[in-house]
Amino acid sequence: MQGSYLVARQITVANAVALVRDPCRLRGIAYRTVVVITVFAPILATFVAMWRLWGHLIGATELALFLGLYVAAGLGATIGFHRMLSHGSFECGPMLKGTLLILGSMAGQGRCIEWVAHHRKHHAYSDRPGDPHSPLDGFVHAYFGWILRGPAADRERYCKRLLKDPLVSFIDRSTAFWLLLGLAIPFAVGGWDGMLWGGFVRMAFFSQIAYSVNSFGHTFGARPFETNDESRNNWILAPFSFGDGWHNNHHAFPSMAYHGMGRQFDPSALLIRLLAALGLVWNVKLPPARLVERRRRRLLVAEGER
Repeated sequence: MQGSYLVARQITVANAVALVRDPCRLRGIAYRTVVVITVFAPILATFVAMWRLWGHLIGATELALFLGLYVAAGLGATIGFHRMLSHGSFECGPMLKGTLLILGSMAGQGRCIEWVAHHRKHHAYSDRPGDPHSPLDGFVHAYFGWILRGPAADRERYCKRLLKDPLVSFIDRSTAFWLLLGLAIPFAVGGWDGMLWGGFVRMAFFSQIAYSVNSFGHTFGARPFETNDESRNNWILAPFSFGDGWHNNHHAFPSMAYHGMGRQFDPSALLIRLLAALGLVWNVKLPPARLVERRRRRLLVAEGER
């Protein structure tokens, strides 16, 4: 019996040594641990908030914190992480750039460079083998399963320039601080209830919207443009995702700053227009009108041939 114990101990020690000597595996375990905590902690806190609602209605302060930080952090993710950093849809000065990335980091979407790497990989392999979160691999996988299964993003392959940007790299490395700041601010204003609603519940709600764009946005909705994937415009998601719900528009013209076209409601585009009018952003990328109409006609011709 003692011999069995010693063998088991040797195996355990050997596994530990192998783990330490394999930094890739160690980083993978650390990555998944952090992901599980950041994904499920806000969800558990949301259940606590729902339970508390039975005897304690949400107050004006908590509601204001939830809405205010949801809008601020959400716009930071959609404008900063997505349109600015991932696609270079516009340019701005370091002060605004840093502010957008810090707000985006408070949204609970992870490190900004890894977010960009995952998103660029999604566009490179959209709804094909290699896509991190295609519904073709299962709806639950596209919704959030890919986060738990997948390894950390390939930063070197998809984000070489960003890794050399001192400001972006600093905010990426200090993500944990900005995430905690996104909890500390509502706590300072509204105490524990403020942190519950303005911190955890706010992050959980925005995460569900982001997951929905990856899954519902490739399953349900209209396809005004023919693309090499299943991306769709979903008007229900559009206001809550600050315009990212116009997903087919985005996949048809990935670098354009305004995802909503015509009368399609796009809060992120409204803010970018305002910042451009104030001279705070420039080189705002938009597809030429003739190219948009040509893509629309191409879809009509393709549908007619069917």
